[in-house]
Amino acid sequence: MLLYDLELPDIESLLKEWNEPAYRARQIWQGLYQHLYSSPEQFSNIPSALREKLGGEFIFMPFSVKTYRESSDKSTRKTLFQLADGNLVEAVLMRYGDPADDHKTGNIQSVKRKTQTGGQITDYESRITKTRRTLCISTQAGCAMGCVFCATGQMGFKRNLSSGEIVAQVMYYAQMLKVQNETVSNIVFMGMGEPFHNYENVMAAIDRLNAADGFKFGARRITISTVGLAMQIRRFADEQRQVNLAISLHAADDDERLAIMPVNKRYKIEDVIEACKYYIEKTHRRVTFEWALINGVNDTPETAQKLAARLKGLLCHVNAIPLNPTQGYDGEATDRGRAQAFKEALEKAGIPCTIRMRRGIDINAGCGQLAAYAG
Repeated sequence: MLLYDLELPDIESLLKEWNEPAYRARQIWQGLYQHLYSSPEQFSNIPSALREKLGGEFIFMPFSVKTYRESSDKSTRKTLFQLADGNLVEAVLMRYGDPADDHKTGNIQSVKRKTQTGGQITDYESRITKTRRTLCISTQAGCAMGCVFCATGQMGFKRNLSSGEIVAQVMYYAQMLKVQNETVSNIVFMGMGEPFHNYENVMAAIDRLNAADGFKFGARRITISTVGLAMQIRRFADEQRQVNLAISLHAADDDERLAIMPVNKRYKIEDVIEACKYYIEKTHRRVTFEWALINGVNDTPETAQKLAARLKGLLCHVNAIPLNPTQGYDGEATDRGRAQAFKEALEKAGIPCTIRMRRGIDINAGCGQLAAYAG
């Protein structure tokens, strides 16, 4: 059994069966989530006999690290995990800013990431940004949604991850950062899988990470990205969580969206928008719409105007990012000029838009590139 799958009351019940003092449960819980212990031997505040029993009864980490890669600029690290059943998942650490500059810049600095090819700038200049350590976490091995431009969708669905397997990805990176005197600042569920297709386990993982007597990770620093499962968006709204919501939209017309996102067969764009309206009404929180800019497909000012009409009146923001390449899709990223024209058309229509910086492309760690292989 995976220890990260248990809630504190589960540990309390178990220790009661073992005739251990009740306070031992909280020591174990705090050891996991506050001290970031990853093996029984590290729990020096509990008796050795109990440490041995924990080691015999529980798995502390549900995966082994098969390999990892770092981007050439050292800003991105992708880790390939092998689960106990042999399935593979990837998670990513993204570094923004340099802590060494904190005192000089008030924790804010300007970062540029550019790549020039044949004199053409193919990446984008970031805005002024705070120092952050953001984790991109997977919720499934593979994905059933089948988005044609996404490497995870191209590999198909294997299985859901348990809540503990989701939590363990965060704890792995938190332990790594602790050694470097750093901490996790943001968590995005934008890795492999559709989070709302594994709803109960994802929410249980978030609750465990958010627990005030545990990891204490603020809900407003967590973002869930969905392709637009409208029923689950409404369920999420009813739960009144403070977690951020992002919708992968990528098209303003149903036929165009269906061509790249099969989920549109079940949930039309209007269904998704109506669910988002419901979410905003219930929570008063802003929705982010994600948009992969595909050259000649969805990157024109005319498309931006259609999108603006769809989003009119919504408390929202559009995050656009040039398409990241994958082996199974021939589409190409829009260029800088077309991206800027798309952004300007949206903003002219009253919809705020940001062109996001591409990261980790050289190690296939960008949005839509995770596919559980070492490349």
